[in-house]
Amino acid sequence: MIRCIRLWTGPDGDSLFEEGALEIGVGLHGRASGLPIAVHELSFQETATGGSFEWHQDPQPQFVITLSGTIEFEVKSGATFTIRPGDVLIAQDDTGSGHRWRLIGTEPWRRAYVVYDPGATLHFKPAGGQA
Repeated sequence: MIRCIRLWTGPDGDSLFEEGALEIGVGLHGRASGLPIAVHELSFQETATGGSFEWHQDPQPQFVITLSGTIEFEVKSGATFTIRPGDVLIAQDDTGSGHRWRLIGTEPWRRAYVVYDPGATLHFKPAGGQA
């Protein structure tokens, strides 16, 4: 199971989030393997220890895969969630009030941004079990 948080804009224009997982299928030779997702672009970024970013939206819907660092995200309601190395964020709040984040701890935040194709099947399963 790969922990995943989905972040999106609700009908009131504020960002919402839910925890879940990326579905894993059976790959080559019967080994567990991620189901394919059509993607458009991959880039990497690093933010030094102590970094933060005030209220903003994501530039486009994308996956954010954390390689190092621990990050606390906050939405306008005051609700927070934490992303750790190995977690995946599905960032879909490209409109509305957005979110902000700050690094926690001493590690820089190293991440991969993966812009997925419009209409791609994301294979996200909410923690409650409903897709």
